[in-house]
Amino acid sequence: MGLAEWRARIDEIDRQLLGLLNQRAALALDVGQAKRDAGAPVHAPEREHAILDRLLRLNEGPLPAEAVQAIWREIFSAARGLQRPFRVAHLGPLATYSHLAALRQFGQSAEYMPARSIQEVFDEVEHERAEVGVVPVENSTEGAVNLTLDRLIDSELLICGEIQLEIHHHLLSRARDLAEVKQVVSHPQALAQCREWLDRNLPHAQTVELHSTSAAAERALEDPTVAAIASEPAAQLHNLPVLRERIEDLARNVTRFLVIGRRPVGPSGRDKTSILLTIKDEVGALYRILEPFATARCNLTKIESRPTRRRPWEYVFFVDFQGHQADPVAQQVLAALRERCLFLKVLGSYPAAA
Repeated sequence: MGLAEWRARIDEIDRQLLGLLNQRAALALDVGQAKRDAGAPVHAPEREHAILDRLLRLNEGPLPAEAVQAIWREIFSAARGLQRPFRVAHLGPLATYSHLAALRQFGQSAEYMPARSIQEVFDEVEHERAEVGVVPVENSTEGAVNLTLDRLIDSELLICGEIQLEIHHHLLSRARDLAEVKQVVSHPQALAQCREWLDRNLPHAQTVELHSTSAAAERALEDPTVAAIASEPAAQLHNLPVLRERIEDLARNVTRFLVIGRRPVGPSGRDKTSILLTIKDEVGALYRILEPFATARCNLTKIESRPTRRRPWEYVFFVDFQGHQADPVAQQVLAALRERCLFLKVLGSYPAAA
């Protein structure tokens, strides 16, 4: 077959794909009406994850798994948009890492609502101006994002998803060379994740913290002696040259984001549960709350402590473990913990990030 014949076959497959996608969209409209009649939410992450898991098991290539996931996430996004406007609050202006994480999870058809702070993201969801919010919770280089942990203590919102985004920092500037850079600006987390690179390559430049990486790009656009640490999409959005690529200190630099919402999520078959708890200040207290996980052979994936801010030296523990709170093993663990803790709050069960 010649090139023209191969292209003709691709054109025919494209025609069939378009027809099938529109058939799927029509069914999604009917599903949307059924959801409205039942008072069910548009966003069903457990259903989306179950579909993706099934498709990945069926996939025989040559499409890689990442491509299948990206294609279907946009299909899900378009279907949600047809059913009802789906609003997502996220930290920072467009092209920040929180925005990129939200885009990866919810696709191009969602309506994105930039917020100036983590507190504001929670407020937008709590006051039902957004269906869900996306906030950073920890970074593989710098650890926990304490503002998010502190807000989870008091909020009634639930965790309904998680996103893991590999973070690549770029140095953006109108300067022609590093020697012309007098000041480096960015979000505190981004500056911290590039600390060693800055010490080696820009030891005399002043570092200034801003509320977002996108705001840093705007500052660098105004002044050629200023460089911003930000994402490649931020460079494209602000038409700002990339002076140096991938300046993060660790090659594997990943940030975990939480999706927060008002409704619980059902089991998907590959879930994680987050809880917070407080314990008595006595010998063996921490051992006693860890023991039920070991006894039930329930895998603990994270434990983090934070001051309660109510009394000096009183701490709250954030714990993540594999499984859904509706699972018998998880119920066994939670029942044991309630007997041993001063306070226990289930923050949510949700599909684990791939």
